Amino acid sequence: MTANRSIFTHRIPMPASDARQVQGTEFFPYWSFTKTVIAICALRMAQEGRIDLDRMLTGYDFSLRQLLCHTSGLPDYFSLPDYTKAVAANEEPWPAAQVWQAAMAQGRLFAPGKGWSYSNVGYMLARHVIEDAAQQSFSCLVQQMICGPLGLKSVQLAITRHDFDRIHWPGAAEYHPGWVYHGCLTGTAADAAMILHALFMGELLNEAKLCEMRVRYPLGGAIEGRPWTECGYAVGLMSGRCAEVGRVIGHSGAGPFSVNAVYHFPDLPSPITVASFTDGGNEGVAEFAAVQAALRD
Repeated sequence: MTANRSIFTHRIPMPASDARQVQGTEFFPYWSFTKTVIAICALRMAQEGRIDLDRMLTGYDFSLRQLLCHTSGLPDYFSLPDYTKAVAANEEPWPAAQVWQAAMAQGRLFAPGKGWSYSNVGYMLARHVIEDAAQQSFSCLVQQMICGPLGLKSVQLAITRHDFDRIHWPGAAEYHPGWVYHGCLTGTAADAAMILHALFMGELLNEAKLCEMRVRYPLGGAIEGRPWTECGYAVGLMSGRCAEVGRVIGHSGAGPFSVNAVYHFPDLPSPITVASFTDGGNEGVAEFAAVQAALRD
């Protein structure tokens, strides 16, 4: 674990210079990296024959795969002014039915499969779909499918304000994780990196399902203030390229007081996975830190 001012990174495998350093014990919110975990659980259930990713969901005209790829046409709740005001005022989270109704009142953005638009409300529904199919909570699925097999001890689903008491950033004291409607996992940087590294090392999904997860929807080129030179989205994964390191696959995340970047770099001489966490609201800071950590000898 290394720290530079308020930036925390963990790399797998560690550079030789870090081999004797003690693993950091700070806990962070994983924010939208939780989407990657939701997608892993869905693909694992499909691998086991418990769910069909491409069947139209009951009562809807889109599939679970389209929710996971942001191609369902659903809007987002982040665009709702009342949502932003309520979070800023430190109110209690709305019931899920209320946020769904408010988001859907904006109207569908496009027909399923005919476009791409990032949708947190889509992942809220995706989580409910896999919970219903498994007859288990998302938290239990994460423990059974990921944390148990990998021996991870720090990862927990935050549900109440009290669950954010252990978070490193002081801003957590002013936030209710219930405002993240698909769920907000928390844990160490090391465990976030381990989840993604294990995924790409074939420890969580078989080869066929991992290949499915990596199928990407291209979105464009460079993003100002961020390291991306090519962007796309796969199944629960941001997927593109950064000039210095080649392909970059993982997920960034942001909340009111911190950001993170958890990425796998498959084109380096040895595949490397990095989890980077920092305070503030600029995802580019965490992403650049992840790229720099991946390049260290």
